[in-house]
Amino acid sequence: MQSGAQHLRKIAVVGRGTAGALAAASVTRQHPDGDHELHHIYDSRIPVIGVGEGGWPSLVPLLQQLTGLPHEAIQQRLNGTRKHGVAFEGWGRRDRDFIHHFTPQEVSYAYHLSADVMGDLLQEATNARHIDARVRSITRVDGGAQVAFEGRAPERYDLVFDARGFPKEPHPDEHIDIAFIPTNTAIIRRCPAIIEAKSGQPVPQHTYTRAVARPHGWVFVIPLTVHTSYGYVFNREVTDLAEVEADFDALLEADGVAEFEQRAVIPFPNFVHRQVFDGAIARVGNAVAFMEPLEATAIVLAQLQIGMVLQIRLDRPIEHLERDAAVVNRFLINNVLCSGLFVGWHYSLGSRFDSEFWRHARDEAWAQHRDVVHPDAVGCDALRKFDGMFELMNQAYIDQADWHRRCGFPLTSYAQMAQGLGFH
Repeated sequence: MQSGAQHLRKIAVVGRGTAGALAAASVTRQHPDGDHELHHIYDSRIPVIGVGEGGWPSLVPLLQQLTGLPHEAIQQRLNGTRKHGVAFEGWGRRDRDFIHHFTPQEVSYAYHLSADVMGDLLQEATNARHIDARVRSITRVDGGAQVAFEGRAPERYDLVFDARGFPKEPHPDEHIDIAFIPTNTAIIRRCPAIIEAKSGQPVPQHTYTRAVARPHGWVFVIPLTVHTSYGYVFNREVTDLAEVEADFDALLEADGVAEFEQRAVIPFPNFVHRQVFDGAIARVGNAVAFMEPLEATAIVLAQLQIGMVLQIRLDRPIEHLERDAAVVNRFLINNVLCSGLFVGWHYSLGSRFDSEFWRHARDEAWAQHRDVVHPDAVGCDALRKFDGMFELMNQAYIDQADWHRRCGFPLTSYAQMAQGLGFH
């Protein structure tokens, strides 16, 4: 019915990374009235940090809906390959390599993609006024939100998507520290492509993100058609950067990679904001939550945040907004924490390396998870849902009605990871 659309006439998206581009394109497609006003605001002096180079299967139909392009054209534009899951090497108690497949196995796929071109693709599908300016603040005002700029007059909006990226300094009053995930830094390198793309044709073969356990953390390997992305994810408080760089060199040598381009060393927080959505301001992408890229959660979380906010604002009467915002806020926080618990659990069973990092991950970081997500601390039931997944897996018979249970990830993912990691 879109009964709320009449109260959503002027919208702003602040930030031009992946989350901001998704938000702007989603507003363009979903708003029923072409007469609405959309401002896409960003500071061209601030470099864009792409949100992830791998997604979940839900991204495939979404990009087709937003752009109107065939799947094959989208894959080529993204320099993409078809990701069918994550191949774990050296994780868990069994010291056996295994694959976490998307379901249905070998049918469902996502994209490996070049994050630096995804924004360009989505911008073509966006009808917005572009404002190149530095934003000083975004504040809630009566009936909406106000964006204050540097060097120009403030503007009032009915809804603002805040996609400005990581907070400068996480604060316990505003952010939940996902301290049970033991990594906080990534070294990114670009290496030669290992996938051969024929001119004018998408790559049809199945590919997987490699997640390679190493003494100081783990390394992702993402195969694209223009290069192969390698990223060493580690904890800078546990391991010296020089040690990590040396082990990174050793892995590349073992993989037969003779040359690479050093892209960046990126520190990151694992966190979720306590105020995702207040009815007028919606934080999305890295502005609201982040966890290390082990299960490629960044883009799918942004999809969920944007989709829920637009659905509530467009489809629900405005008089329900305050109550709806509280429900959406709690649901999104709970979803991030559920996903974070699934990711943190991967480390709890160790790897083939008995090193300082893996002992820290198992004995110190993961040991905090029950305190971090205790309902009294976070105001939601992520821990209860997480425990419930293991109770379900331990049953002798799982009723068909429970096959679709999930806690951030579906039951099939828990079952695959439990078998691969050697969980009993």
